[in-house]
Amino acid sequence: MPEFLTTKELAELLRIKERKVYDLAASGELPCSRAMGKLLFPRDAVSAWVASHSSGYEPGVVEADRPAVVLGSHDPLLEWALREARSGLAVFLDGSLDGLERFAEGKGIATGIHLFDPDADDWNRVQAAARFDDQPVVLVEWARRTRGFITAAGNPKKVTSFGDLRGCKVVPRQPESGAQLLFEHHTAQAGLKLGDIDLIEPVRSESEAALSVLEGKADAAFGLACLAAQYGLGFAPLLEERYDLLVSRRDWFEPPFQTLLEFCRTPAFRDKAVELGGYDVTQLGRVRFNG
Repeated sequence: MPEFLTTKELAELLRIKERKVYDLAASGELPCSRAMGKLLFPRDAVSAWVASHSSGYEPGVVEADRPAVVLGSHDPLLEWALREARSGLAVFLDGSLDGLERFAEGKGIATGIHLFDPDADDWNRVQAAARFDDQPVVLVEWARRTRGFITAAGNPKKVTSFGDLRGCKVVPRQPESGAQLLFEHHTAQAGLKLGDIDLIEPVRSESEAALSVLEGKADAAFGLACLAAQYGLGFAPLLEERYDLLVSRRDWFEPPFQTLLEFCRTPAFRDKAVELGGYDVTQLGRVRFNG
């Protein structure tokens, strides 16, 4: 776990140019040290500096500690990485909207979201900015995921588009999930009403959706490619979505989250993303919004 950040790492986190980082260091405003000709920024000191420059900061007022929990939308790769990294972070994954609410209430250090905004044609940034623009948070990319229709092996119902769902038995997700919001958006775009589809009882995770198809409870689920592959099911790809993590900026620098980030740089993590299938993690850690 790195105790220091490089100029490049700090610039990426704060979403500023490296030149600006050098200027802040030269002025003495940003704490740093020099080793082997390179500037290094102590993680704890930078965390305190960031907190002191957050909107609404008052000297002597300390932000309340958040529990070491990752909230939000279910992602198989994230769930695996949190466990394998031994980060000490627990998970409470119950949908993108649920995660945003709990994160706003201080019930976790980070929340995973995949919320599409049709007007902006963008993922997650609009929702993050609307609620957390003046707060010390950062939205970073976790992964691009392939989403489509999970079907029985061989796709006996020939479901390849939303129009093919008419009369099919489909397993929905809970209303708070990004998957369900996206499903309803594309259903409407296809000229379908939810009443045109035989919807069974909703499930609360990506894995449960795939299992509903495997067990014959549904003809199709609007799910992830990785889970179709895991259970040997059919899959019709439809789109690539972006799953991001909204993180408390102070907790970004703390050992649990840094442990996760360090693990994500290992060959074991990259190999797992390839093994699962349907993931693109080449831009993991890219800042998408800075509160």
